[in-house]
Amino acid sequence: MTASASPAWSRERAVILGVLLVLAAAAWGVLIWQWRVSGSGAGMGLTMGMSALLFLAIWVVMMVAMMFPTAAPMVLTFASVYAGRRAQGQPYVPTWIFVAAYLLVWALFGVVAYGAAIGVTEMARRNMWLMEHAAQIGGAILILAGLYQLSPLKRACLAKCRTPLAFILTSWRDGAWGAFRMGFEHGSYCLGCCWLLFVILFPLGIMNVAVMALVTVLIFAEKALPIGPRLAQVAAIALIAYGALVLVMPELLLTTMPASMPATM
Repeated sequence: MTASASPAWSRERAVILGVLLVLAAAAWGVLIWQWRVSGSGAGMGLTMGMSALLFLAIWVVMMVAMMFPTAAPMVLTFASVYAGRRAQGQPYVPTWIFVAAYLLVWALFGVVAYGAAIGVTEMARRNMWLMEHAAQIGGAILILAGLYQLSPLKRACLAKCRTPLAFILTSWRDGAWGAFRMGFEHGSYCLGCCWLLFVILFPLGIMNVAVMALVTVLIFAEKALPIGPRLAQVAAIALIAYGALVLVMPELLLTTMPASMPATM
């Protein structure tokens, strides 16, 4: 009996999926609570005045909330293969090792994001031009994110994320270390697919729950729906158009980003 057909695997699959979704729901609860506690966040800069550890903790929670639902098909495919191997008496590796490596990629990206945000904030304090043109810079970031949506690298990474079984067949490695490497590799593809969609959170509001929700829906649709690649192109056009409007009318960005930086930046 295959793992996918056994009652034991059906129960295990339901548990894994349930844990991923519960963790994602709990993470959304934490993000909404943090958003309400922080208020508008005006005057706190790109990091909202958070220390490095607090920012990284919130960042990881954000990744759990936004990425676990989209990563669920890949996680379930990995678990299914190992369930089949366990049924045949072969060595078993827990699914959490794969998930932990996947999450590590996003945590490392959070470290880079925090460092970049601190650097940009410090530059803005010393350079009045950056402060006066922060909205236009945000518009340029939106345009860059839109252009990246149309790039060959985006398409290649998205293809890897949309085909869990193909990834498993071409990237399989045995053992716990192999599972960790697979999780890290998949996380890297996922990062390559979505990183600029997270960068736009800085000009739009790092704790802007509405924007986070929209990005989450977009990422899920890109990876899970048959028209995902086409939706990625539609999102590209929307980002480029919005960014171009912001370059001409900066106030269009300022009205959406009160939670990320002061209106004077």
